Amino acid sequence: MSSDLVIVYHRQPYEEVEVDGKIEYRENKSPNGIVPTLKSFFGRVDKGAWVAWKEAVDPERPDFERIIEIDDPHGKYTVSRLPLTKEQVSSFYHVSSKEAFWPILHGFKERYSYDPVDWPTFREVNWAFAEAAAAEAAPGAVVWVHDYNLWLVPGYLRTLRPDVKISFFHHTPFPSADIFNVLPWRKEILESLLACDVVGFHIPRYVNNFVSAARSLLEVEPVKREKVKPEMNAQTSALSEQSVVTELEYEGRSIRLQASPVGVDTGYIQDLARSAETEAKVQEIRAEKGDAKLMLSVGRTDYTKGGIEQLESYERLLETHPELRGKVRLMHVSVAANANMTAYFEIQEQLEAIAGRINGRYGSFEWQPIALISRPVPFRDLVAYYRAADVAWITPLADGMNLVCKEYVTARTDGDGVLVLSEFAGAAVELAAAVPTNPFSHKSMDSAIHFALEMPEEERRGRMKANRMMVEKQDIRYWAEDQMQAFANALARMDVAVG
Repeated sequence: MSSDLVIVYHRQPYEEVEVDGKIEYRENKSPNGIVPTLKSFFGRVDKGAWVAWKEAVDPERPDFERIIEIDDPHGKYTVSRLPLTKEQVSSFYHVSSKEAFWPILHGFKERYSYDPVDWPTFREVNWAFAEAAAAEAAPGAVVWVHDYNLWLVPGYLRTLRPDVKISFFHHTPFPSADIFNVLPWRKEILESLLACDVVGFHIPRYVNNFVSAARSLLEVEPVKREKVKPEMNAQTSALSEQSVVTELEYEGRSIRLQASPVGVDTGYIQDLARSAETEAKVQEIRAEKGDAKLMLSVGRTDYTKGGIEQLESYERLLETHPELRGKVRLMHVSVAANANMTAYFEIQEQLEAIAGRINGRYGSFEWQPIALISRPVPFRDLVAYYRAADVAWITPLADGMNLVCKEYVTARTDGDGVLVLSEFAGAAVELAAAVPTNPFSHKSMDSAIHFALEMPEEERRGRMKANRMMVEKQDIRYWAEDQMQAFANALARMDVAVG
């Protein structure tokens, strides 16, 4: 049976666990994420399908299960798995996507490496995804493609199945034309995205950047521009926009552009935060830290996350404010996204060196100024630390959205706490009540964290209330519904045009 909704995403929508020699497919350990939200849409259609990749030693082995039937709380759906060799995964994902595209998307041209990219393999893998989606889709089905490593899928799919309706969501930043056009394959990528009916981004800035890149290379005509909604226009953010293009025309087709910020599962996080187990853990953390204030930073070990800049700011804070020594503590969680990649290994070494220097310079038997955590922290424990932390210090140099800051705000069911947030995180256009900071400026970083530590309770609670209202309004379900509504609007316009 063909599917009315096909979701194309690189990750499989479950966890594989071997029990007594048999593979079981279990719900993801953390319900707080995009995968459960995407799966929830299968309950709205008669038949749904998910297309993902799975590493295979020999893709031609007849016993490789390409099609899996899943029956879970979200409904019954099919998972079409593409067998990729270890070499294909390395080329397509680790090299092309992470070493070439990632730095460009985040504006780090100096880290871009063209030489190792195997573009034919990237095309080959994207073609395989498109073929699988085409095979699963019913006539006129909706195909929802996700993220930059599947840039070419919409163009291939439009060729294979002109009848399907295609939506694409870009989960990373989209850079300005002068940055994006560093990629030699820029035109091919843009032409593929313009084969969609809807292209979604987190915030208006990324939409406008996409339009700028498209207009620099193709005969694209913006036909509709709208004023940015107040909840997406915090003037404290370096990423704010006053208006955004919402519709393009290209080669006789209309493409809807939508800015929808991905949120978090607020209900799930709040339930965890209010649980007796979490409360006990919070009291334990508070007893351990005593009168000292706890600052918390959580992110991946990545040059985009600003970890080095943050630790250097903390070192300056202890140097210039000796009265804070013994009175503050930083818990810096920085987990490697991929330990095998040289760029991330180098960042990790630098973080360890700076943390060691800070502890050696200012620490004592009674007090260590920084705890550097380089392994994943269970989400339940993390929520307890969110509850106990006086300040969340989130300072990426570039970030498509950043959900950690939203998790912190959601977990603060007590209404207290201060969020210090980089102007260059996509979430900053929503969270106007956060303390803004510019991680490229020593003065801005140092003054923001000191201001947060000294903030009186009334102001803390006022800011947190405003941030919590925004995060609850634009949660993960808001994002999904907003994208689907944009899709419905685009299809309605198409029907009018045809009629």
